[in-house]
Amino acid sequence: MQLSTEDQRRRALAFRDLHTAPGAFVIANAWDAGTARLLSGLGFAALATTSAGLAFALGRADGANLVDRDEALANARAIVAATELPVAADLENGFGRSPQEVAETIRLAAATGLVGGSIEDATGRSSEPIFPFEAAVERVRAAVAAARELDFPFTVTARAENFLHGRPDLDDTVRRLRAFEAAGADVLFAPGLPDAEAVRTVCSAVSKPVSVIAAGPIAELTVDQLAELGARRISVGSAFARLALAAAQRSAAEILRTGGFGSFAGAVPMAEINAVMEQPA
Repeated sequence: MQLSTEDQRRRALAFRDLHTAPGAFVIANAWDAGTARLLSGLGFAALATTSAGLAFALGRADGANLVDRDEALANARAIVAATELPVAADLENGFGRSPQEVAETIRLAAATGLVGGSIEDATGRSSEPIFPFEAAVERVRAAVAAARELDFPFTVTARAENFLHGRPDLDDTVRRLRAFEAAGADVLFAPGLPDAEAVRTVCSAVSKPVSVIAAGPIAELTVDQLAELGARRISVGSAFARLALAAAQRSAAEILRTGGFGSFAGAVPMAEINAVMEQPA
């Protein structure tokens, strides 16, 4: 389903406004159209894709450039079509090294119906996990320039990935986020921050909205607590996808271990999930 210009603009404005409303909101990460339908009916205000969730669904590892741009955008298009909510995408490192490739990814993302997307400074290569500072900033600048050419407010999130790639350098992370802000990014994101104080430090260092991921020690905090620290958006990342895989793994292991099927009692009833999927997008 191709979104109308009016519908995409409506979603884009709603998504932008979520970042300036009081408190913080949770953006739920769907990995396919079915989970988008399910999450849309639960009361979330916006959805995002998850690169890890998609990679796992395709039987691949995450974070190693094993999912290409066409696959990621096809997944995003299916999620957009399955919901009336604003959808932003995990666009990984923009699916290219050059600023020009990053800009093209933003343009193609917008064409799928997405109203936002994140660009990270991770390379996907173990030998050089993080782009050099100047290159990282230039890539964000190119993403912003491409977004500003669109006829609706596409929200660009710039990610500083140090803490996810063995570089727990908070000072450099803040330096990068400040530079990304100066380059025009709408939202700033440093996934993998180790504790509440690091979240507070990042949020107080910049003036644009900050997104955090509910993972590790940060997942022990509530939405209200994260809002008090300064966060405006909270991502669940790949957690829902991994929970689904964990449930299947536990159930399968029980069958092999005991020969019983008692774990099936926890499944969503067929009629209930069918009713969710029958609802119009």
